Amino acid sequence: MDGSWTSDFEVRPGPRLIVGPGSIDRLGRHARELGAVRALVVSDPGIVEAGHTAGALESLAEAGVATTVFDAFGENPTTDDVEAGAALARTFRPDLLVGLGGGSSMDCAKGINFLFSCGGRMQDYRGRDSTRAPMLPSIAVPTTAGTGSETQSFALVSDPATGLKMACGAPGAAFHVAILDVNLTLTQPLSLVALTGIDALSHAIESHVSRAATPASRLFSRDAFRLLAMNLPGVFTDGGSIAARSAVQFGAALAGLAIENSMLGAAHALANPLTAAHGIAHGQAVGLMLPHVVRFNSSACGAAYAELLQEIGVEVPADAAGERLAGWLSELLGAARLATTLAAARVPAPETAGLSAQAASQWTAGFNPRPVTATDLAALYEAAR
Repeated sequence: MDGSWTSDFEVRPGPRLIVGPGSIDRLGRHARELGAVRALVVSDPGIVEAGHTAGALESLAEAGVATTVFDAFGENPTTDDVEAGAALARTFRPDLLVGLGGGSSMDCAKGINFLFSCGGRMQDYRGRDSTRAPMLPSIAVPTTAGTGSETQSFALVSDPATGLKMACGAPGAAFHVAILDVNLTLTQPLSLVALTGIDALSHAIESHVSRAATPASRLFSRDAFRLLAMNLPGVFTDGGSIAARSAVQFGAALAGLAIENSMLGAAHALANPLTAAHGIAHGQAVGLMLPHVVRFNSSACGAAYAELLQEIGVEVPADAAGERLAGWLSELLGAARLATTLAAARVPAPETAGLSAQAASQWTAGFNPRPVTATDLAALYEAAR
């Protein structure tokens, strides 16, 4: 960020990306290239209803790949959901997993891969590089542009007993191929496009200033921020052009690569308890908290925020960059028709002590560029009221 070079870091380059309208038709071919003859397709009921799953199954069938579908899960898959999917996998005995849908479908597919390939419970795999056992090859087909799960080796799975959203990662859990077919994103209502777009933007911003950020991760985060920041306003207004939607989808994938190589920060730590305790959609929760976190972090990483603003043609000194970026984010939330306060998100009197304790236990809190305590997190919830 200051021109110095960090010579000690690792690069996780991510899956093979297949990009373009109609690229879902190539799913069967890529499955066969991975040696598949039996594929478990993990796809949530909404995606099945939209017809996208049927298109994937047709492509796989034409390539001679036998399939079965697991769709018994919803938003924010739980350990129970993953265990049910793994039970189906043990019966069907696939040699390939396909995660088709939003982040929930892709996370669930990764979770099933852990349990089917390695046994045990999801709780056993919390953290990074939690197993080195061989895992099945897998293909991601995202139908939203937000989570970046297609380019990450982490499965985000909720523990229903504690409400904790666990990040479970291992190299073998990463998708071998990710098919980015923008046509699959066009059936999403603009309300969901807003939530996923803000989520993707938060990934670009938080990964760029993470304590674990590297020169490689910042290449991904800067390009992701530029693509998202330049195209989301138009998409939020009227859906945008195919070119704009494609840019947002690719930006979300790059933001996922940035996370894979650097992790996130306090905005995600604050968002997860809001989702667990109050049912606030993740994109809304993280978007609402992000401007406050940017202001909090500005004294530690103003220069990095200034770098991001340069990507959209805004030149500001480091000591003013945090406030400028936070203001821009608040305006974008308004354009996305999302709440900018907890009260507007129907959390009029947040239980900040309990929420902040949960936020402090989130893994991402430890990667925030400015050290953050439970007291700090409580103050950030209060600032968002």
